[in-house]
Amino acid sequence: MSFMPTWYDPLGLALGVALDKLVADPQSPAHPVAVFGRGAARLEQALYADDRRRGVLHVAVCVGGAATLGVLAVKATGRSRILRTALTAVTTWAVLGGTTLAREGAYMADALENDDLKRARDRLPHLCGRDPRGLEAPELARATVESLAENTSDAVVAPLFWGAVAGVPGMLAYRAINTLDAMVGHRSPRYEKFGWAAARLDDVANYVPARVTGVLTVLTAPDPGGARAMLRRDGRRHPSPNAGQCEAAFAGGLGVTLGGKNVYGGKVEERPTMGDGPRPGVHDISRAVRLTRAVSAAAAGVAVVVAAGMAKAARVRAAKA
Repeated sequence: MSFMPTWYDPLGLALGVALDKLVADPQSPAHPVAVFGRGAARLEQALYADDRRRGVLHVAVCVGGAATLGVLAVKATGRSRILRTALTAVTTWAVLGGTTLAREGAYMADALENDDLKRARDRLPHLCGRDPRGLEAPELARATVESLAENTSDAVVAPLFWGAVAGVPGMLAYRAINTLDAMVGHRSPRYEKFGWAAARLDDVANYVPARVTGVLTVLTAPDPGGARAMLRRDGRRHPSPNAGQCEAAFAGGLGVTLGGKNVYGGKVEERPTMGDGPRPGVHDISRAVRLTRAVSAAAAGVAVVVAAGMAKAARVRAAKA
């Protein structure tokens, strides 16, 4: 009887990427990530206290539950390759956001190229938490390019990385971690302590994927040399241990300078600059969208190859056992 390694399904990953291209990320309350978010919010209401230990418990229950669900779902497929591939494909589609990310970038490009600032300002919250009020076209363009860079890792490379090395449980756990970081991991009086665990775990989960994103950006950017140089020079300048890897590589690859003053909920943050070029212009958004798509395609190819290698190694180990 042929053996299908429990976690590794390269065909399922490839089909999931194709599903994301076809269906993208429908805005539906029934979407698995939306369902998880509602459950995490209800649990937060029950557990919340201005205390790190409560935050750790919240993260442990949510992430542990997501990973356990993945393990049980895989085990329920038994030795059926068809069921396991279908499960992997649907899970991959559910956790990926690459097609939606690129479409949001293209929407911002279209709005700004047509001088529709209101439409662009109204849409920016779909990409990031920056306050769009009062932002003019250059700052809207910079916010869009920076968000495309960072979210290429969070929405595409990281889910595929965890899918390649840890299968369905890994993808579900990662998406749970990343969703919790978006919900409670940001700095605010309410979440300074409660959200600490979510923020730190997200840093850990994204550490390797962010650096993979930087390397893939170097390989696919319009200016590979510039991407490589800025990744080495500026990748550690960002306050986030991971976002700087992506933004620095994008800055160098596109020949622009990212970073500067950002406003989040009335709080002003001065970010270090990355890159040697001019500030991004409206025309750079479409270039950043193309780079996002190129990095996403490269990540999908690498993930499928890695998953295939892991599956082969698992079969060899099983045969020797």
